[in-house]
Amino acid sequence: MKIAILSQDPSLYSTKRLKEAGEMQGHEMRVINYLRCYMNITSHNPTVVYNGKPLENFDAVIPRIGASRTFYGTAVVRQFEVIGVFSANESQAISRSRDKLRCLQILAREGIGLPVTGFAHATEDIDGLLETVGGAPVVIKLLEGTQGIGVVLAETKQAAKSVIEAFRGLEANILVQEYIKEAAGVDLRCFVVGGKVIAAMKRQGAEGEFRSNLHRGGKAEQVKLTPEERSTAIRAAKAMGLRVAGVDLLRSNHGPVVMEVNSSPGLEGIEKATGIDVAGKIIDFVARNAENGSTRDRIQY
Repeated sequence: MKIAILSQDPSLYSTKRLKEAGEMQGHEMRVINYLRCYMNITSHNPTVVYNGKPLENFDAVIPRIGASRTFYGTAVVRQFEVIGVFSANESQAISRSRDKLRCLQILAREGIGLPVTGFAHATEDIDGLLETVGGAPVVIKLLEGTQGIGVVLAETKQAAKSVIEAFRGLEANILVQEYIKEAAGVDLRCFVVGGKVIAAMKRQGAEGEFRSNLHRGGKAEQVKLTPEERSTAIRAAKAMGLRVAGVDLLRSNHGPVVMEVNSSPGLEGIEKATGIDVAGKIIDFVARNAENGSTRDRIQY
């Protein structure tokens, strides 16, 4: 098969591993910087152009769209969908998961476990907002934040009010969530491919750090999921319409709760922690399903 990896940087671990895994399985792999693509949007001959030449005869694309490039990246993915190319994750699903508020609302609609979450526009509503999530301590998140950036633990009501007022003064959109103290800085990254959890790791935040992101000094090791945790991860990915997803869970006193659903989960941490060939499993899935030519996202929300 001829498969394109849509990535800004061919030297990234995840991009290199996907290319390597695909070539090992005998596929023709090509890394394409989606920001350098442009599109001919017509009814009779829609095309994607790269370096002055149309990208033709691809069987599938694997999007690795950076969070800050979601708008243009998903437009390129959507154009491939228009011309009938299978995508490991479809444009609508990527956009859906990248909007943290929309993501939580969809998960709530599906009855999936979540931390109690509040969202408001006006700073005059701060007291009521904090009461909604059970009061301090609370976690305050920028809607646009990634890799733990823009996530603050406010341990007192006054601290929470100060942080919220500061963020709102910058016209930033924020979420306020209950702090799951019993998680103790540990979360679970569940890697879902084709409706199955193929690998899972436990991430422990650095000492004194409540965020468990590996980019912030956290450590990871393989973990055995409970049936409920496995089911929650699969349901969360399905609710987003994602075929490939990293679902982040916390172990709370009332069961697993979903913190985030990532449409371009990194491969380095999970492959090194588990020893599982995650890249190879993604290529397997793409190769099996690209023949069907299914490019229509049936989730309307």
